[in-house]
Amino acid sequence: MTFLPLYDGVPMRNMRTPYVTYGIIAFSTIAYLAIWLDFLPMPEESISASFGLIPAVLFGSVVLPDGLPVLPTGSTLVTSLFIHAGLLHLAGNMLFLWVFGDNVEDALGHLRFLVFFLLCGLASSLAYAFSVPDSERPLIGASGAVAGVVAAYLILHPRVRVWGLFFFRIPLHLRAFWAIGFWLMIQVAEIWLNIDDSVGWLAHIGGFAAGALLVIVLRRKNQPLLGAGDGPQLTGDV
Repeated sequence: MTFLPLYDGVPMRNMRTPYVTYGIIAFSTIAYLAIWLDFLPMPEESISASFGLIPAVLFGSVVLPDGLPVLPTGSTLVTSLFIHAGLLHLAGNMLFLWVFGDNVEDALGHLRFLVFFLLCGLASSLAYAFSVPDSERPLIGASGAVAGVVAAYLILHPRVRVWGLFFFRIPLHLRAFWAIGFWLMIQVAEIWLNIDDSVGWLAHIGGFAAGALLVIVLRRKNQPLLGAGDGPQLTGDV
């Protein structure tokens, strides 16, 4: 991961506690621990196949073995968001959500933020599925939905300066426009160069596009866009 957000310092304006953000982080963590501690009566590969999104299964060209599907196939468009491949996968997604999710939830409200998150996840899942309709590799993780949250934050607070860790070792204090822009450039480059096909990069782009559009529609009526409500202390040099 080339960029990890650490802190933004943007105060909450409309609520004290982002319950939905915290709830998603808690639920995702509990789901990971349940799998890691073998609380579910099936091997990890079966869990990924049952709860992850498999495009070929979604579109009906492949059928899972008898007894393997736990939920209806269409539900994996959502359940896949809460299953993660490992601790770093989980920690990276939850860190992005921790830093950016509270301010997006503050701008939308609790219920609309939950709807927003699920719709971004749905858009990311569909973007991945339609890009590789014959793939039998499960898509898991909240990365696409989190990308939607990142996009919403960019639309809301592009001038805010964010502390981030670049390439795991370089701390920088950049405006969100530059930090998130760099992150987005990496996503596009990965798709273009096809360096690592084990990651659903198009899911990230699908979630990002959905988030950028949905935040405009779902935000509170008095919520400004493009940093119009951010104080002068949040501006300055790059």
